[in-house]
This record gives sequence, structure tokens and C-alpha cells, in this order.
Amino acid sequence: GALNVAQMANEKGFRFVYLPKENANEAAVVRNVSVIPLTTLQNAIDVLEGRSAATPAVFSPSALPKASVPDFSEIKGQENAKRALTIAAAGGHNLLMIGPPGVGKSLLAQALIGILPGLTLVEAIEVTKIWSAAGLMPQGLVAERPFRAPHQTASVAAVVGGGTSPKPGEISLAHRGVLFCDELPEFQKNILEALRQPMESGTVRVARIKGTLTFPAKFSLVAAMNPCPCGYYADPEKECRCTAYEVIRYQ
Repeated sequence: GALNVAQMANEKGFRFVYLPKENANEAAVVRNVSVIPLTTLQNAIDVLEGRSAATPAVFSPSALPKASVPDFSEIKGQENAKRALTIAAAGGHNLLMIGPPGVGKSLLAQALIGILPGLTLVEAIEVTKIWSAAGLMPQGLVAERPFRAPHQTASVAAVVGGGTSPKPGEISLAHRGVLFCDELPEFQKNILEALRQPMESGTVRVARIKGTLTFPAKFSLVAAMNPCPCGYYADPEKECRCTAYEVIRYQ
């Protein structure tokens, strides 16, 4: 939570923040506070007692490597799906893709990140604060919109947020980015129901004994599912083994 600490220090009028060297670049995004990087406790004592010079950290935006995502232009065919993705990207809409295994649903979902507009500085700081609070933040500022793909077996706390010491869940880690739910019908019903309120409000409230926390959760939901339990309903090459009732119930 280095960035959160530096921002709070700025709001409360502090002029200096002393942090471990590894967290300094992240906190240096806040411009009105001098972030002093330290290597050891002895180093901290020397700086505070004036025996060592205190050189403020200067933010370096190149500290994070860019994630590798599929390029939209390299996906051949699937023109209807690509058109739907383009509309979803332009309007911030949610999307459900239905099709048999192997047609490229997951690939298309990952490629969506590449056609979304880049993060503004304000948005990048928002995302970095969440990742930092979750303990996932390496040095620097989040440079790209996040893409999170929780597994079907994930718990409600892992997806929505919570725990003994409440932390942001997958929906908050996907803030300003994409939450991808593959094999949507395989997710627990209570998890899908828990997505309803955050999708409407853009925030999620986590109530625990230690207090109630509000995490940002403004994301685009992209979901994928097979058309039936076996996956091959209406497939031109493979025969579906499911009954009509099973297909209707699954969908």
C-alpha cells in the first residue's frame, strides 16, 4: 500500500515519506511529497539524524514491463465476434460469447485489452492503489488495463473481496479493465449473484468484523460458455450428446 500511504500523507500535509527502496518508485507518483528510499533500519536512522543525505525518489514510468496480449489484427475470421468486441470496447459494455470448445473465445477475450484506450494517469493511479493494497504491486505504476480471469473453483472472497483482513478481490483487481469468466455456468451461483451489485454501482462493499470497506470495481465483464454440457450443440462437425432438456437447463 505504498501509493496509498503517500497519497494519505499528502492529504494530511506531510512533506516526507520514508519507505523501503523497493516501494519508492510506486509512491513517487504523488508529486507533493518527497519519498525517501531506504535500504536498512540503520540507513533510516542515519538519514533522520542527518548523517546521510536524503535523496527523494524520482518516478520512473518504465519500471513495469508491458504484458503480452494477442493482437486483435492477428485473429483470422470470427468477424461477428470481433465486431461485438469492438462495440463492447467502445461503449464499455459487458459481453457473453457462446460457442463450442476451440473456436477462440478465450483468445478473443484477451485481445479485447489491446483495443481498449490506454489508462489515463488518474486511472493508472486508481488501479495501482488497488493492486498495492492487495500486495501484488511490483515497482512502478500499472501501465495497462488489467485482465483478470478467476477460475471456476474460486471462492466468493477471492472473487468479490474479503478475508480475515479484507483485501480486494478479482473484481476490484479488474477495475478499469476486463474480468473474464470462462465456462460461466460452472461458477457457483452465489458468485454470479454477487457480481450483480458491483456491475450496477461500480463498487463493492465488504462487511467484516473489523469493519466495512468499499473497493472500486468498475470493470467490463466478458464471459464465455459452451452451448451445452458436452459443448457441441449445433456444431457442424461433432454430434451433440445432450438431451433437449439438458441444453435448455444449461443455457
